[in-house]
Amino acid sequence: MRLPSINRSRHLAFAAAAVAVVWLVATVCSRLSSGVPGWQSLLPAGLAIAMALLTGRVLISLAAAVVLGGLLSFPSESPHVLGQLAREVGVEFLWNSAADLTNLLILLYVVLIMAMISVMLAAGGLRALADWLMRFARSGRSTQLITFVAGLLIFIDDYANTMVVGSTLRPACDRMHVSREKLAFLVDATAAPVAGIAVVSTWIGVEVGLLGEIGKQLAVPKDGYAMFFDALGYRFYCMTMIAFVFVSAISGRDFGPMARAERRARQSAPSGGDHARPATPTAFGTARPHPDARARVSTALLPMALLLLVFLAGLWLQGYGPRRLLHDPGALVRPSAWREVLAAIDSIPLLAVASDAGLLVAVLMAWLVARVPAGVVPTAVAKGIRTSLMPVAVLLLAWSLKGACDELGTGTYLARVLSGSLDPLVYPALVFVVAGLTAFSTGTSWGTMAILIPTAVPIALALDGGRYGPTTIISVAAVLDGAIFGDHCSPISDTTIMSSAASSCDHLAHVRTQLPYAVAVAAIALGVGYVPAAAGLPQWVGIPGAAIAAGALFLIRWRRS
Repeated sequence: MRLPSINRSRHLAFAAAAVAVVWLVATVCSRLSSGVPGWQSLLPAGLAIAMALLTGRVLISLAAAVVLGGLLSFPSESPHVLGQLAREVGVEFLWNSAADLTNLLILLYVVLIMAMISVMLAAGGLRALADWLMRFARSGRSTQLITFVAGLLIFIDDYANTMVVGSTLRPACDRMHVSREKLAFLVDATAAPVAGIAVVSTWIGVEVGLLGEIGKQLAVPKDGYAMFFDALGYRFYCMTMIAFVFVSAISGRDFGPMARAERRARQSAPSGGDHARPATPTAFGTARPHPDARARVSTALLPMALLLLVFLAGLWLQGYGPRRLLHDPGALVRPSAWREVLAAIDSIPLLAVASDAGLLVAVLMAWLVARVPAGVVPTAVAKGIRTSLMPVAVLLLAWSLKGACDELGTGTYLARVLSGSLDPLVYPALVFVVAGLTAFSTGTSWGTMAILIPTAVPIALALDGGRYGPTTIISVAAVLDGAIFGDHCSPISDTTIMSSAASSCDHLAHVRTQLPYAVAVAAIALGVGYVPAAAGLPQWVGIPGAAIAAGALFLIRWRRS
């Protein structure tokens, strides 16, 4: 997320000066290097974190870190200094990342699914789905519950979730005297937390891509998708937030600033009264269907259903699922069988095939059912491709930074230094807190994942004694969840701003009312989830326990607002 223009020039000047200083330090360090990974191997990742915190510009921060990695790996004895310098300042790392077939398939998936979502938006399918749910809004509680359900159903992308659910359900929430702050919270809390754990979404490409790369580096005997599924049982923040939102909606109870906003809304001021400055959703025109579209729920449900069906069917067939059924008729519904299937295949090509099928069906539904003009679909596809450029750039630079860290031996050095000084019982909780603070300061969860996964996971593996064990799995979940938690709280996060805009809510009011809820859920995730899980508590106990604690926060601690 970009910083306000009034501070941008100063921060960029500071960043340029920081890069120049580190460039000089890197040159000195490269001369002093003995070939054994040392403290200088931490500089690229450290620069990425520091610049991201200071400037809020994740792409620039990652690019500067890649350049620094190239400088540190620059061989001082090279006779062709200029040519070698041009190759080594990060270009080689970037080229290697872009030339990898698995990486290309992940990028293709991201582009195709963004294009599919854009077509569904233009055809009115997602809007029709939200409109259909509005029929069941009969009271304040039911309206909040319908908003929650809509957030779960539009799981494919957090941007589509915020734009469609917020703008569509705002009239119903106003009519039922649900505050704009509560609507913005419901929208925001069912955007990234839902998309981040959905088995098929725009998020899965980023998460699987980062996990797959670090898995290959550490010789983990699983692909990125299998690592994602292993960590799914420890996604305490996302799971607890979903339970928290459900209890809040169905109970009609709130606390803190949100309770005051709800009391005000019941006095016929849902938008915050005369002093509120609702964010205007003019920047989200792409979320509106084409005026000539015949909006039908099927134009959204069929592409998403086919996407999921093709992917799961491909997994089962390529993982020798039919053969398993011959020996075990109940294998299709057994989680252990699916874990074995995931461990047996490379799931990345299936993501690309499934998203291609979903886009094709979305295009056909837009033409045959929504009856949009012929030129609308190519325009929507182009908009989707443009939207995909940001995650594509983040992934490429993150992979390049990982390549630089591999070259410098960052993971080896960190594991050697820290493995004897960190307690595996507290490490996942520490990772969650660091990820949350980084995402809060930078306003981006994807950038936080890209920065922390290459550094946090190798340490966790060392704490597990060099094997893919529980500390590693829980730490993966902690990075992913901590990034979402920090992004959820951050006032400069894109999804936070979009939730305010789509709900026409004063942005600062949204941040002020949402922050206590997010912090409460994070505290539950730490106290009931990550710390006990690291101590050996089974994962099937942690998530239900955290959900019960979230419910108790409403049902016991607070009066009806």
